[in-house]
Amino acid sequence: MSTESDIREFLASRRAKITPQQAGLPAYGGNRRVPGLRREEVALLAGVSIDYYVRLERGHLAGASEEVLDSVANALQLDDAERAHLYDLARAAAKRPTRRAKRPRGPLPDSTVRVLESMSGCPAFIRNGRLDILATNPLGRALYSPLYTSAARQPVNIARFQFLDPAGPDFFPHWEESVNTTVSLLRTEAGRAPGDGDLTGLIGELVTRSEEFRTAWAKHNVRLHHTGRKAFRHPAIGEITLDFDAMELPAQPGLTLTAYTAPPHTPDHDMLLLLAAWAATEGSPQQSADPASSDRHA
Repeated sequence: MSTESDIREFLASRRAKITPQQAGLPAYGGNRRVPGLRREEVALLAGVSIDYYVRLERGHLAGASEEVLDSVANALQLDDAERAHLYDLARAAAKRPTRRAKRPRGPLPDSTVRVLESMSGCPAFIRNGRLDILATNPLGRALYSPLYTSAARQPVNIARFQFLDPAGPDFFPHWEESVNTTVSLLRTEAGRAPGDGDLTGLIGELVTRSEEFRTAWAKHNVRLHHTGRKAFRHPAIGEITLDFDAMELPAQPGLTLTAYTAPPHTPDHDMLLLLAAWAATEGSPQQSADPASSDRHA
């Protein structure tokens, strides 16, 4: 992966998604050779010369001002995640520091782990941008027990399980939506942290070994992942759909705490109680008095 090719493919893919009608431009004739906007149309909308926009789309974002980046983002109707990704690519091209501070190394602070473990009524876990699960509370470990059952290496990684483990497709019943979410999160992180060798290695492994990942990766989709709903098909309790809230940890740059809940007096809440009963009676894999003890390194 190179920054120039990432920029080129990202801008071209966003341009292909916008029709002249959506951009407020007249569609001349029916013989358009591109599915979306032409480069000259983006240049017109962004208020830059055609030659300059062509240079940008070829990967030369290093000298682009914030005003130019905003104009291009507006012309391509980028959402918040796409706009942030464009800025990350520009920083990478200019070799400037990313928006995210340097990641901490070493174990998670004890206070952070205590907060996680205190969330006894909902599954919760802490992950990094590569989707490594670094720590869980007991209910989170129970929910993600299939990942721990089949993990060949530590820390457990959601993307590696999803695309390379035979149990992955069954655990994520809304497969297409789940694939898009996972790949979009990794693509977003790749823009934020272009120098992360572990992330680059993971992406290279997935591109090489999974055609589904490779196809989704080529779409250059990105997203912000703060709240929503997610479905699981748990081997012990069956299918459950939970609300999630993902909260970045300001004192631990690059780490996110995700908690799953269900509205009271709903079938999913009953399933969550069933998961807690299963965890208490059967025990989830490798569970110990300190549920995060084996995964606490950032």
